[in-house]
Amino acid sequence: MRFVVSKQRYTLPFVMRQIGYAPDRRGQSFVRKLSSAPYPQFHLYIQETKDGWEFNLHLDQKQPTYQPGRAHAGEYEGEVVEREAARIRAFIDT
Repeated sequence: MRFVVSKQRYTLPFVMRQIGYAPDRRGQSFVRKLSSAPYPQFHLYIQETKDGWEFNLHLDQKQPTYQPGRAHAGEYEGEVVEREAARIRAFIDT
C-alpha cells in the first residue's frame, strides 16, 4: 500500500522509532515486528518526494524464499495493512 504524508520537523529515523519501526538489517527500509518471532512483520520502504514522505507498506507473513524461484509472501492490501497505514498517518499528522 502506498501513501504520502507531509514531512515533519523531526528526522525520518526518529519518527520511525517513535512509531515502533527499526531499520532492517540492510538499512534500506524499516520493519515492525508483531511478536518476538521474526515473522509476521510490517515492512516499510520510504522515499522523500516534493510532497512529503512516500511510504510503501506491506506485511511479510514469512521469510521470502528465492530458490529455485522467487516467492514473496507479502500482503500489500487488506484490513491489517490499511489499519497500520492509518496508525502511521495518525501518529505523523498529530
